[in-house]
Amino acid sequence: MTDAVETRSLLTSVPELADRYDLVVIGSGCAGMTAALVAAQAGASVLVLEKADRLGGTTAAGGGVMWAPDNHLMGSRDFTDTPEDAAAYLRAATGGKLSEEEISWYVSTAAEAVRFLDENTRVDYAPLFRPDYHMEWPGATAGGRGLDHREFDPSVVPGLAETLRPPTYLPLLTMDERDQLHGAAPDPALLAGRAERGVRTMGGALAGALTASAWEAGVVIAAAAPATGLQRDAGKETYSGGWQVTVAGEREITAASVVIASGGFEWSTELTGTLLKFPVTPISAPSNAGDGLKLGLSVGGSFTETTDIWGVPVITAHGAIYDGRPSGRMGNVEATLPGGIVVNSAGRRFVNEALNYHDFSRVFANIDPETSQYANIPAYLVMDSRFVSRYPVAGNPVFSEPAEAPDWMVRADTLAELAQIIGVDPAGLEETVARFNPAAERGEDPEFGRGSSAQDRHLGDPQNLPNPCLAPLADPPFYAVQLHPGALGTAGGLRADMDGRVLDWNGAPLPGLYAAGNCSATVFKDAYPGGGATIGSAVTRAYAAGRHLTRTHLGGDAGV
Repeated sequence: MTDAVETRSLLTSVPELADRYDLVVIGSGCAGMTAALVAAQAGASVLVLEKADRLGGTTAAGGGVMWAPDNHLMGSRDFTDTPEDAAAYLRAATGGKLSEEEISWYVSTAAEAVRFLDENTRVDYAPLFRPDYHMEWPGATAGGRGLDHREFDPSVVPGLAETLRPPTYLPLLTMDERDQLHGAAPDPALLAGRAERGVRTMGGALAGALTASAWEAGVVIAAAAPATGLQRDAGKETYSGGWQVTVAGEREITAASVVIASGGFEWSTELTGTLLKFPVTPISAPSNAGDGLKLGLSVGGSFTETTDIWGVPVITAHGAIYDGRPSGRMGNVEATLPGGIVVNSAGRRFVNEALNYHDFSRVFANIDPETSQYANIPAYLVMDSRFVSRYPVAGNPVFSEPAEAPDWMVRADTLAELAQIIGVDPAGLEETVARFNPAAERGEDPEFGRGSSAQDRHLGDPQNLPNPCLAPLADPPFYAVQLHPGALGTAGGLRADMDGRVLDWNGAPLPGLYAAGNCSATVFKDAYPGGGATIGSAVTRAYAAGRHLTRTHLGGDAGV
């Protein structure tokens, strides 16, 4: 893509919006912008509405990786894949939940979406040296299915840098660079240089590249412009106009088609308390309060998979604030590294701490049959002094003296004393560590097999031998932080078909209404085949939606 030369503003205010568009997209994350780009490049007039005053949604706040098997970029780093291998892996990953048609659809459509973005937008993905989550499954690959966005300079569009949602805690590194750190702190000079240049990485780079491309394609973008109402024009089921969208409670805009791509409902205590299996701590954009789900339901859409989340263990002790709301950060890397264990209130380990974050989070749902309470909530990451001297915890610098420990990190000279402070059974913790340490010294974990797989070892410390994920907890004082069941977003919502069309309770599509991203039900049906499955699901369905409305209503192909 060439640099834009237009002088029009990036954002259009609500009063300046036109009365009619071919397509209105609700949400400015990767799903919304992908659908907008497909339609715009086919010649449609497109409006993107963003509820928040910053663009990019949870995409801009997250890691930006997309899981796309058999994509054409894999060969640039000598990775190979086939549709047959990808299908075999997805078949194993989803355990029969996906039909053969759905598996084939995802493999082919995800690859098409990657090619469309690569050839028609500023998106600059590169394959990651990251193995699939289960290398023991048929069709698994050692890398390349996960795509990592290279750094992006938002100055190519005036005002984009200021309008793009900032990251939460993620440093100005690509995901590839972060993976290669193996838990170590990044180079301060590299971070300072990127901050001075104003570039974005990870999800911010993806969101920035998509937004810049949409603006260059003529998409009209409005921020602080929530869609507060949606209704059909009676009897209008053609592309000549079928939907009325209320914007900010003050404007009525007619659209032939609507794509709801407004994020999940993880920040709505009403919805999470009703629909989820256990309480979650979200680390996404706080604007994700279920608006899109409610809009879709209001016009007859159905929902499914609403107990599913994109789960992750989360650390909140450091007191981070994002968008004025208490926030947290992923704790899976800290849990993977040697010299720490994760225990419940009985002082017992309950999971392979190096397990991928999504499957790790599932164990928080376990119920203790004796108490009928959650067996693993609360949970704690317990570490020795060697750990904190080598690895940052929640972004805190490493330290060697106990007095240097942050206030939010619990410290004690003995395991029993630490257990008493955090409310964990002292005898249980002491027994757990006593059983764990001798095997960990040998690089073994007979109980959970930590560090026995390539995916486990990927985020471990390669300098720690014989197992990059295991070391005894032997050097006092000891430290602890609480781990919460967290969510990158909810993964259930509006039921949509393979073309992204919202389905009613009888399974029939609502003409002209589409959904993609976390406001719709995950295409993987609660499976998580590899890092980047969240964006893989979102972008693939959004691309399919844009392709369908383009072919059905415009008669074009937009390069698709």
